[in-house]
Amino acid sequence: MSAISVEGLTKAYGDVVATDALTFDVEEGEVFGYLGPNGAGKTTTIRLLLGFQSPSAGRARVLGADVSDPAALRDAKRRLGYLPGDPAFDGSITGAEFLDYQGALKGESRREELLDLFRPPLDRKIREYSTGNRQMLGIVQAFMHDPDLVVMDEPTSGLDPVKQARFHEFVRDESDRGVTVFLSSHALGEVQRVCDRVGIIRDGRLVALEAVADLRGRGGKRVDLHVDGDVERDALTGVDGVSDVSLFDGGAQFTYTGEYDALLDLLAAYDVADLTIEDPPLEDVFLRFYGEREEP
Repeated sequence: MSAISVEGLTKAYGDVVATDALTFDVEEGEVFGYLGPNGAGKTTTIRLLLGFQSPSAGRARVLGADVSDPAALRDAKRRLGYLPGDPAFDGSITGAEFLDYQGALKGESRREELLDLFRPPLDRKIREYSTGNRQMLGIVQAFMHDPDLVVMDEPTSGLDPVKQARFHEFVRDESDRGVTVFLSSHALGEVQRVCDRVGIIRDGRLVALEAVADLRGRGGKRVDLHVDGDVERDALTGVDGVSDVSLFDGGAQFTYTGEYDALLDLLAAYDVADLTIEDPPLEDVFLRFYGEREEP
C-alpha cells in the first residue's frame, strides 16, 4: 500500500484553480520531493492531504485513510508528523514547554535523540528564537513521536548550511529505517540531495514525475567561468552538454549537462582565474525542460 495516494485531486477557489487534477503515489519508505516555484500549489496540496481543506474534486489517501473521512484521518494522524512552512508557535512559552505539550499529545520517544542533533535553545522563550532555531524546534516536534510518515513544507528554510547538511543526512537515515518523507521545496539542489523521486508542480498542475537521477541529468549545472583572456563561443558550443552560452569580457556562463571529465578537459584549455559550478535556477529548469503548460 502506498503511504500517499492521490487521484485527480483538485482545489478551486471560484475561478482560481490552486491544484488541478493531481495524480501521484508516494511509496512506503520513499523520500518524495514535491518541487515547484513559490505559488505553484505545493502548500495547498499539503493542506488537502492533511485534511485542513476539502478537495473540490478527486480523492486522496494518507496511510490508508481517505482525507475526506475525518475519523479515519484522525486515526492516521497518530502515525504522521508534520512541519508547516511557517510554524506558528506560541511565543510566550519556552521551547521545552512546547515540546512537553506536544509530547503529552502524541508521544516523545525520540525527543532526546533529536535534540542531540538539532539543539534549539529550549530554555528561551520562542519569541526570542531566530528563524533557524524555530525551524529546528519544528523538526524535533515532527519526528519525536517516531511517525511512519512525515510531511514537511520547506523544511530547511532559515537553516544555516551546516544544519541543512545535518538535516539531509537525518532524512536519508530515516528513509533507511522505513519512514516515508514527503518534502515540499522550491530548492532544486535540496531535492536532488535527499529525494528518491520527485513530483514537479507548475501553476497547480503536475508536469513531471521523475527519479532524482533523471532530474539531475536534465538540470545539469550552471558554470560561471572567468579566465585570463577571452573565451570563444565555438570552443564552448562544440562540446556535448554545453548550452545557454553567454559570453562576457574575460569569461563565459553556460549550462552543462555532460560528463565531468569532458568539462575538465574544456577548462584545462584556459588559464582559469575563477570558477563557480552550481545548480541552475529552478525556474530555468522548468522553462527549459517542462515548458509553460506541459502535460505529465
